[in-house]
Amino acid sequence: MSRDNEFKEFVDLVHKTKDKALLEDFLYAITTAGERHTFARRIEIVRRLLAGEAQHSIASDLRVGVNTVSRGAREIAEGHFKILK
Repeated sequence: MSRDNEFKEFVDLVHKTKDKALLEDFLYAITTAGERHTFARRIEIVRRLLAGEAQHSIASDLRVGVNTVSRGAREIAEGHFKILK
């Protein structure tokens, strides 16, 4: 199975999990504390970008590389993160 197919299978599984507690349990079980922190940090970066905050300010405040923040900005420009708008 290709990586794209594996990811689509993961998305399908998450999508059909309608129970929030069940979904949280599943996601908690398949991720490490570091991965959960990374996900939360990426969401925070995107929210701040969408609010108009400067990339360098976000990077400095969150202690991440400017490239990390720039990646979020690039994904927004490509039309992703509609769920957060």
